[in-house]
Amino acid sequence: MEETERIKSREEEEEEIWSWGAGTEGQLGTGELQDEHKPQLIHSLSSFGPISHISCGGAHVIALTPGGRVLTWGRGTSGQLGHGEMVNCLHPKSVEYLEGIFITHASAGWNHSGFVSDTGYVFTCGDGSFGQLGHEDYISRCSPAQVLHFKARHVEQIACGMRHSLVLLKGDTEDLIYGFGSGKRGQLGISDDKLKSVSTPQVTLGFENVKIRSVTANGDHSAAISMNGHLYIWGRSFHGAPDVYTPRRVTADLLFSQVALGWNHALVLTGDGEVYMLGRYNYNVPTGAQKANGMNHISEDEGVLQRVLDFNSTKVVQIGAGAEHSAVVTDDGSVMTWGWGEHGQLGLGDTNDQTGPRAVSLRNEPSRKPCVGRVYCGSGFTFVIRTYTVKSSF
Repeated sequence: MEETERIKSREEEEEEIWSWGAGTEGQLGTGELQDEHKPQLIHSLSSFGPISHISCGGAHVIALTPGGRVLTWGRGTSGQLGHGEMVNCLHPKSVEYLEGIFITHASAGWNHSGFVSDTGYVFTCGDGSFGQLGHEDYISRCSPAQVLHFKARHVEQIACGMRHSLVLLKGDTEDLIYGFGSGKRGQLGISDDKLKSVSTPQVTLGFENVKIRSVTANGDHSAAISMNGHLYIWGRSFHGAPDVYTPRRVTADLLFSQVALGWNHALVLTGDGEVYMLGRYNYNVPTGAQKANGMNHISEDEGVLQRVLDFNSTKVVQIGAGAEHSAVVTDDGSVMTWGWGEHGQLGLGDTNDQTGPRAVSLRNEPSRKPCVGRVYCGSGFTFVIRTYTVKSSF
């Protein structure tokens, strides 16, 4: 009797990476030196396998693979790509100096980059003219160099802003944040309003007996979220008030899981999938139009948190902020953007500014299960990683 073979199936994951916005320095990874107003599917990363993390800077990008490999591309004129030269790179390229070192975390600043290994070592490269590389000098470097100040310490994270950097060290009873680089707006959190810059890492004050989940930097701003969901900010004020020279906890009856910093605003995400904002809500929107365009004040004080409302009744699972634009991923896999659109960084097919969240059109196939999405914003551009579950026969 003949046996009938059964067609078996199994589920596999497929990954897509999209980019759009400012691209004149190769930061979109498309191989072209031009802005893109609609999402472009990036094929140049496929040969490196899955991408676990992306960080977007002023005009360059860092990508990490699950195996700890580092890829960079975009603007490299300050050495921020770590390729041993100060030139732009149109396509993702492996950072040879870091090969053989398992990198678990990375951050792209305006013109500098930072990397953290699984052994807790920190490496930096790029513009060092403000001391933001942490090497106790003001020299720029085109290859990653280990920050020897932390050689005997275990660093978990690094965050690179415009001209400053933060690192997070985890301890048994308390965690420490160190800052270095430009400090004139208070972004180092060391309580000295006369300090212009420092090239030797200094302890950020105000976190005694506080366990930290994450640190973030962008522009002249710094932020941290504690393990119990409290938000701390320091540096240049978002609302015209005096600069904050030591971390200040944002008082709110809310618990937060993520924070994303722009140049004039900050997004924060609660554990319940709600998005709140500090600072200017969007690009030149009149105050009276805010509620009509998807915003609700929780106080008349512009310095406090305001809730962003219009996400089509879905919960938000991830947030991102560029210089003057915002992006989120909702729990149904949708990507929504708003704010400044001059370079097409909203991905809506034009260069218009948007005063409220709008859905970005990305390819969807009915046969695929709902995807997991991650969004990352540079100063004027956006990247999205989408992971699909697909069935294959064997």
